Amino acid sequence: MDESSPTQNRRTRRSNVLLSASIELSGASLSVKLRNLSSQGALIEGDKLPVEGSEVIFRKADLSLAGRIAWVEGKRAGLAFCEPLHPDLVMRHIPTPRPRVQPDFRRPGLSSQPLSAEDMRVGECWLPRSPYIGG
Repeated sequence: MDESSPTQNRRTRRSNVLLSASIELSGASLSVKLRNLSSQGALIEGDKLPVEGSEVIFRKADLSLAGRIAWVEGKRAGLAFCEPLHPDLVMRHIPTPRPRVQPDFRRPGLSSQPLSAEDMRVGECWLPRSPYIGG
C-alpha cells in the first residue's frame, strides 16, 4: 500500500514496511524503525533523530546507502538517498506477508474419525427430525 498522496508529488512508489534499521551520523549509529521504502528514500522513526539536512548512512542488513535527512517531524523523518536504489533491492528488503491464520478446510464428519459431541449438536440443529428414523 502506498502512503503517499498525489499532493506529495512522490516520484516513486513507497512500500510500507515495519523493520529495524540504523543510520550512522559522524561515526555514531542510531537504531531506527523503517516505516516505508522506495528507490528514492525511506520514512524512518526513532528517538533523537538528526536535524534536517544531515548527511547519514542508512543500513538495513547488507544494504548500505548514503543519504540526507530531508525533513524531521517529531519521531519521524524522511530520508532521501543520494543514489537511487534499484527496485529489485527495494523488494528484497520487503518481507512477504504471511497469513495471520492458517485456514482449515476440514468438514466435520467426512474424515474417518467420529463426530464430536459438539459436531453432533450442531448437526442436529440443522437437520430436521424424521418421524421414520429414531425420532
